[in-house]
Amino acid sequence: MKKLFVLGAALLVAQAIFVASADARSHRPVMAVAEFHDNAGVAWWNTGVGWDLSDMLTNELADTGDFRMVERSKLQHVLGEQDLGASGRVSRHTAARIGKLTGARYLVMGSISSFQQNTQSSGGGFSIGGISIGNKSTHAYIAVDLRVVNTRTGEIEYSRTVEAHTKGSGVSLGLSHGGFSGHLNEQKKTPAGKAIRAVIMEASDYLSCVMVERDSCMKDYAAKERRRRRHTLNSVDLE
Repeated sequence: MKKLFVLGAALLVAQAIFVASADARSHRPVMAVAEFHDNAGVAWWNTGVGWDLSDMLTNELADTGDFRMVERSKLQHVLGEQDLGASGRVSRHTAARIGKLTGARYLVMGSISSFQQNTQSSGGGFSIGGISIGNKSTHAYIAVDLRVVNTRTGEIEYSRTVEAHTKGSGVSLGLSHGGFSGHLNEQKKTPAGKAIRAVIMEASDYLSCVMVERDSCMKDYAAKERRRRRHTLNSVDLE
């Protein structure tokens, strides 16, 4: 009898845990990530890159387990009928319609507001017939403006500028004339690609913090934001 009581209690505990877990999953914020926009005129931007960045952030957010994500195909179909233009702005009516047709409570929008990539020779190189071979060091910087719109109210509930700096070096081979422009997948192993991945991961961590965890991490992000603003202000002379 005692064993049956213990077994019954264990089953009740297990059931309670399962129900609590299922309830927690059902209350996860439903998110959709819109196409990213280029406001910085980056050289590697081309048709499709904005949705590639959207997919990257969608995957990162899904991997946290904190959100339920709307598939790009569903959102893309709805956006094709709405007034979300190249500026990345969304009206209250559009937000509400997106929420109604996709089930998303929140729409995440991102735009690249700044991008820099500087390549310098570190010596030891030579050029033959227009082809250069030498040691190169590259620095990449990217800033992404992030906004989260509540599709029920049309209000921007969260916003943040995420920045990343990366450096790389090594032997490079390239032409000394003509320009270079590549697809996003060609940036994977470059400093630019690492900076892109870094801002996407930071954006995901930030949204998990402010929308779900809401614990001590919020103090950390507040401190990061103060450092970012202080660094930006200190880099210029204001009168």
